[in-house]
Amino acid sequence: MDYAESRLADYTDDSSVARRSMDVPFLLITLLLLTIGVVMVLSSSFARAYYTTENHTATYFFSRQLIFAIAGVGVMIFASFFPIGFYRRVSGMVLFFSIVLMLLVLVGGKKVNGARRWFELFGVTFQPSEIAKIAVILFDAMLICRFKGKMGTFKYGVVPFVAVALIVVGLLILEPHLSASIIIILITAAMMFLGGTRLFWFVIGGVAVAGGLFLAVSVLDYSSDRITAWLDPFADTSDTGYQIVQSLYAIGSGGLSGLGLGNSRQKYLYLPEEHNDFIFSVVCEEFGFIGAVLILVLFALLIVRGYWLALHCRDRYSFLVCGGITSLLALQVILNIAVVTNLVPCTGISLPFFSYGGTALLIQLAEMGIVLSISRDIPEKKFVRPGVRKTNKTASGQ
Repeated sequence: MDYAESRLADYTDDSSVARRSMDVPFLLITLLLLTIGVVMVLSSSFARAYYTTENHTATYFFSRQLIFAIAGVGVMIFASFFPIGFYRRVSGMVLFFSIVLMLLVLVGGKKVNGARRWFELFGVTFQPSEIAKIAVILFDAMLICRFKGKMGTFKYGVVPFVAVALIVVGLLILEPHLSASIIIILITAAMMFLGGTRLFWFVIGGVAVAGGLFLAVSVLDYSSDRITAWLDPFADTSDTGYQIVQSLYAIGSGGLSGLGLGNSRQKYLYLPEEHNDFIFSVVCEEFGFIGAVLILVLFALLIVRGYWLALHCRDRYSFLVCGGITSLLALQVILNIAVVTNLVPCTGISLPFFSYGGTALLIQLAEMGIVLSISRDIPEKKFVRPGVRKTNKTASGQ
């Protein structure tokens, strides 16, 4: 089977074909962003760690993040050795497992600020919603390959995907976890788009989602407060608008070149979540506009490389999974930056590889490992440098 034919296949599981090495550019950019992220956790968190930990351990958050980062790199490399066929086979089990965890967290999860989103085991917390994100991608990709040419119909191109999303989002709303719900809705839409669902249904779905979000904001008090703070954060700088105002102060203080690594002022307990969801504000304050743009360029390069790999996959399932994971990464980066700059209401979405959170970091790196696994199956000829051609010597004497 040549490349053109295999590109049309739903799934190719040819164990006789030797796998190539993983994609080096994607790996190096991931490791570079991870390294910068871990350094920024140290810089942004040492003040809060010193004042809030029992023994005034300034490196408390950094040391934990570093351990998870090292373990995450191991998980990423380990995940890259499993063929894509393995992820296809376990996609249903992963989705079922994530749903069970989200049910259990509603009963026995840790409650913080009125929300039950976390499990805590041996001092480590994790959110089942992180597993649900990758589970939806793997399962939706499997459904798309199964339905093949029927994706243009309502029965096959809309109903199954909306049903899965409604189950997951319904459980997230009960926690409540509006930001994760938005991500699940958007990633489901991205998978349907990649799979070939008609654009007409996206228009209908967009109207329905907008209505649902309006209802959620009306019912959930904490969501309506965030909308109010987004529209006019300076109207109540001591309460609802406090966090975003401090974020804007941090960004503005950085200027063009920043105050220098470690010299942020807002991280001294002025800016809430300075080492988590709002860590990019500290990045802007310490590295300035230039440093922030360079980091965004690295994210852009990683995302573009991810889509490039997706476009050169050897089968449809690999294309869908690679494109879905890359879209998830892009969505989280865009939404996090939009939140800290007050372009959208505060949603609590973390910045990949930067925001503090060990289990979330592990899962993010595992997702990168799946992309690297897919890259190992891309035909070698697709990596030949442009302009370099193999010469074909003939019997004519050449």
